[in-house]
Amino acid sequence: MICSALVYRVEESGVVVPMAGGRTLAQVYRHFGEDAAAGASPLYQRVAVALSESDEVLRALAAAPARTRHPAVVLAALHDLALAGRAPALAAAWAAADGDAAAGAAIDTLLRLTDSVVAIAARRRPRTLETGRCAVLYPAIAEAARRVGADAVGLIGVGCSAGLDLHVDRVGITYGDGQSLGDPSSPVQLSSSVVGNRPVPTRAVPEVVARVGVEPDPLDVTDADDARWLRACLPPDDPERAAELAAAIAVAASAPPLLLRGHAVEVLPDAVARVPAEGLPVVTTAWALSRLPLESRLRFLHRLDEAAAGRTVAWVSAEGVGVAPAVPTLGDRRASGHSIIGLAVVGRSALRAEAIGRCWSRGRVLAWLADP
Repeated sequence: MICSALVYRVEESGVVVPMAGGRTLAQVYRHFGEDAAAGASPLYQRVAVALSESDEVLRALAAAPARTRHPAVVLAALHDLALAGRAPALAAAWAAADGDAAAGAAIDTLLRLTDSVVAIAARRRPRTLETGRCAVLYPAIAEAARRVGADAVGLIGVGCSAGLDLHVDRVGITYGDGQSLGDPSSPVQLSSSVVGNRPVPTRAVPEVVARVGVEPDPLDVTDADDARWLRACLPPDDPERAAELAAAIAVAASAPPLLLRGHAVEVLPDAVARVPAEGLPVVTTAWALSRLPLESRLRFLHRLDEAAAGRTVAWVSAEGVGVAPAVPTLGDRRASGHSIIGLAVVGRSALRAEAIGRCWSRGRVLAWLADP
């Protein structure tokens, strides 16, 4: 994101443009188009570069609060307006995959609806489609239930991505070793490659008796505006991911989870208390703790221990090497490009944490390490 400490200089054109990390706002947008969007979204690549070349757009963005200027959130806000029917020319250009028309329509929309774009960017944050992590969570949750001898679980998703991963038992997953888990008839079908010499366990996730999401700003997939924002965060020229998202939203909306608004450190005990006595609370953090400073991660561990004062609680994590406190790193280097799958059981005795696997590409590649 563009940092809030901004230095200003005046372009030859007379446009006052904020600078972040030595780059002007125009350079930030051009870099986003030529680097971040290149190869992933030709339409976003063309639009971002066009925005970087418009003096009027740069003036409008420079006058907005710093946290609303990042290309990812501005493009998503424009997409949201198009999906809502408020920018028909932009919607038509995107539907036709016409980069030049989209660039012109995006500039016109931003200038015509500047206040709306800024308001959306101030209220929302970019979200990503994270259903792929179910391929990691499924066998780990099943393993947690096996170790405790639980016949039912209550899923508590920290940083729950609109609750999509709280339906891990309701998706179908095919692994590269030929193993299939979950629901083969689900509209959400995922795949994951398997590396290493240990197969993915065949155990099924037991009955799910509660689904609780914990987020500072949760999205409710049954709310039309929230569901549209999830779609707006995908590039308009990626129909495959849009179809995946639509299927995932349909699954989640058919049995909406309970969403608790707040920081995990504060609301975790309440979330655990929402799980019926017959269910093992399984707290999941999938690339959620990396957004927290070390102090907050350690406090999360302490709150987890407090929540388990009267019952056994399991914690399944998929985090970068060294991110999840107490989870062994297996001697791997930090920032090595892969993540450690951790499993901790918290009860009357001390917390026992183990690394049960590694994964790459947010679950698209999995190496299972735990004993059968």
